[in-house]
Amino acid sequence: MADRWDAVATATAIVDGEVSDRDVAEAAIARIEKLNGELNAVIHTRFDEALAEVDAGLPDGPLRGVPVLVKDLGMEVTGLPATGGSRLFADVVATRDSELVKRYRRAGMVVLGTTNTPEFGLNASTEPVLRGPTRNPWDPRHSPGGSSGGSAAAVSAGMVPVAHASDGGGSIRIPSAACGLFGLKPSRGRISPSPRPTTLSGLVSSHHAVTTTVRDSALLLDIAAGPLPGDAYAAPTAADSFSALARRDPGRLRIGLITALPGGPDVHPEPDRAVRAAARLCESLGHEVAETTAPYRPDEVGAASGVLMNSDLVVQIDARLDQLGRPLADDDLEPLTRVLYEHYRSLAAADVSRALRRVQEIGWQVGEAFAEYDVLLSPTLARPTARLGLLDTRRPETIYEHAAVYSAFTSVYNVTGMPAMSVPFGHDGDGLPLGVQFAAGLSGEGLLLALAAQLEQAAPWAAGAPAGTGD
Repeated sequence: MADRWDAVATATAIVDGEVSDRDVAEAAIARIEKLNGELNAVIHTRFDEALAEVDAGLPDGPLRGVPVLVKDLGMEVTGLPATGGSRLFADVVATRDSELVKRYRRAGMVVLGTTNTPEFGLNASTEPVLRGPTRNPWDPRHSPGGSSGGSAAAVSAGMVPVAHASDGGGSIRIPSAACGLFGLKPSRGRISPSPRPTTLSGLVSSHHAVTTTVRDSALLLDIAAGPLPGDAYAAPTAADSFSALARRDPGRLRIGLITALPGGPDVHPEPDRAVRAAARLCESLGHEVAETTAPYRPDEVGAASGVLMNSDLVVQIDARLDQLGRPLADDDLEPLTRVLYEHYRSLAAADVSRALRRVQEIGWQVGEAFAEYDVLLSPTLARPTARLGLLDTRRPETIYEHAAVYSAFTSVYNVTGMPAMSVPFGHDGDGLPLGVQFAAGLSGEGLLLALAAQLEQAAPWAAGAPAGTGD
C-alpha cells in the first residue's frame, strides 16, 4: 500500500481493488502496535471486533474500509471504556455508540479504538494521571497538544488517516498546530452530541476530526453533520456539501490579521513570523489583508467559558458519585480538576446567567468584525509547542500560569460558536510544526474549507510527522 494515504485515497484504493478493506485494517493495526508503545496515543482497542466487522461486510459508504479512532471524551464506542481521562470513570464501559460513531460506521469506517485525553479535556496538553502522557511524534519530548492530543498524535504518526476530536477551547486546533495537521472546529450545533446532553458545555464545545488533508475534513463533516430531532440547537444548513464547498474558489477575501490580544500574552517570535508569512501568502493569492485589533479580551472569554464548561463538569462528577453511592475520594480526581470542582460547585444560578449574557455580548463584539472582514487570521498558538510537564495538572499553579497562553487565540470561537481552523504553516526552531488560525462567521465552514484547500495547494504541508515515526 502507498505510504500515508489520506482517507479519501484509502477509500478510493479499496473501491478500485488496489487493496482490500482487510488489508487496510490490518496495516493500521500493525502501525498502532508498532508505534503506540512510544507515543501512548491509543488507550483502548477493538482489533478483533473490527476485523470481524470487515469480514462480515462493511456498509457501502463513502469511506468504506477507512480505519478511524475515537477520542475518549464525549463520544462512546460500544464495549470500550468511556473514561474521559478520569480515574473516577475508569471502570465505565460504553453500552452504546454515540450518534457520530454511528454515522462513521454507516459511512463504512472501521473503528479501531479510542485515544488518550487529559482528564475531562481540561488541558492544552495530553498527560492524564489515568493513562500517562501522550508524546508528540515529531519529538517525543514535547506535548501533542490537548485535549485531542491522542487523536492528533495517532494521525500525525500515520496510525490512521483520520481521527475523531473535540474542541471546547481549542482542543482540535491546538493539537493540530502541535502535530502538523489540519483541524477544523465546526459551528455550534453542526454535529449532534447525542446521546450525552451538554446544554451548557455544548455551547462552547464542538466535535469533528483531525486530518492530514482538507478534503478528508470536508468529507468527514458531510458524514457527521446534521442535527437529531430534539437537539437543543443546530447550525444553519450549508448551501452545498462541504466537499463541494471545499472545491470552490473562495474568491477575493477580506482578511483581518490579528497578531496581539488586549491584556493577552505576548506572541512568541516564531508563531508571529508564521502568521505574517501566511498573511503574505494570502495577499499573493489575491486576498486583501489588513492588520486589525482583536475584538475581545482573552481573560473575559476565559472567565465566561470557565463557568459554562465547569458547571457541566460539576454535574458530571456529582452524577457519577450518585451512581457510585459514595462521596468523592482523594484519588478520584487530578488536583486541577478537584480545585475546579470545589470552586464551581458552589456557583450561583445567577452567575451562570451572567456568563451566558457575557458570552452573547462577546459574540456580538466578534460578529462586528465579520461585518468588515470575511475571515480573521491569527496564530493558533501564542507559543511554540510545549514540552511535556509544562502543563501538569498535578500542579494547578503551573496550569494557571501557562494554560491561558495556549488557548488565548482559540477559545473565543468556542464561546461565540463560530467555526475556526488551524492550518499547518512552517516549523519552529526545533523543527516542530506551527499552525495559523482562520475563523469565519457562524456557518462559515464552507468558506474556511475553500480557503484551506487553496492554501494547501499553494503551500503544501507534510502528511504527518517525519519518516521514522509513521512509516
